[in-house]
Amino acid sequence: MVDLGNYNELEIAREVDFGVYLTSEDGDILLPAKYVPEGAKVGDFVRVFVYRDSEDRVIATNLTPYATVGQFAGLVCTDTTPFGAFMDWGLEKDLLIPLNNQKDKMIAGRRYCVYLYLDDASDRIVGTAKINKFLNADTSQLKEGEQAELLIAEYTDLGFNVIINNEFKGLLYRNEVFKEVEIGNKLQGYIKTIRPDGKVDVSLRKPDADTFSEMDETATKVMQLLQEQDGTLNLSDKSDPEDIYRVVGVSKKMFKRAIGSLYRAGHIELFEDYIKLRR
Repeated sequence: MVDLGNYNELEIAREVDFGVYLTSEDGDILLPAKYVPEGAKVGDFVRVFVYRDSEDRVIATNLTPYATVGQFAGLVCTDTTPFGAFMDWGLEKDLLIPLNNQKDKMIAGRRYCVYLYLDDASDRIVGTAKINKFLNADTSQLKEGEQAELLIAEYTDLGFNVIINNEFKGLLYRNEVFKEVEIGNKLQGYIKTIRPDGKVDVSLRKPDADTFSEMDETATKVMQLLQEQDGTLNLSDKSDPEDIYRVVGVSKKMFKRAIGSLYRAGHIELFEDYIKLRR
């Protein structure tokens, strides 16, 4: 049985002027000529994505969609209608988000996190912005400190709701992020805390990293920057966290610890807006 909304390895059954037909248990499927790999011939197996075209026919393509059935993705809304919105998911036919699958009425040009699934009634691939019901609430299999793939799903007052490993919901606090991110960005992160209620906090830095070792590395980098800039660095413990991260590549908390250790060791002098190498 063909796996609609996913990749399939199918055999070329016959050639026609407008492409080739691939054999499957559900009948032959057209792979249009523009998607036929160069040199492919009858009897060869090709890896294709199978979905329904604008005329609702099952069709194959070698284009790569931004997500397949069972996955979450950040997609841009291309158009809206009274019955739903359409999203660019990397294929010729846009993905439909029915009106009742929208949390709020979607706006063309904006990016939304959606989940793709196969609608049982219509056998069509559709999307939904009501993603929570497709997330696994049992986070007991996660372990604090383990690495994970994070998908930015939603902005919140505290930071960003993320999807962990395409399965669980997590929270990434704003003060842990030192670069611009948007809905749909995928980041490598770590499980920071699993709370008693099962909710998960994540971080972009390894929670169990050796703080003192990292502080030593940060202190070394600060000393190198001071030497490269004639003994003066225009950062202090009052500097903006983003400025600190842009120059030193660490959080403000780690920077303050590092310059504190350098000051106590007698290596630097501290001023309101800068630090200076002690000669």
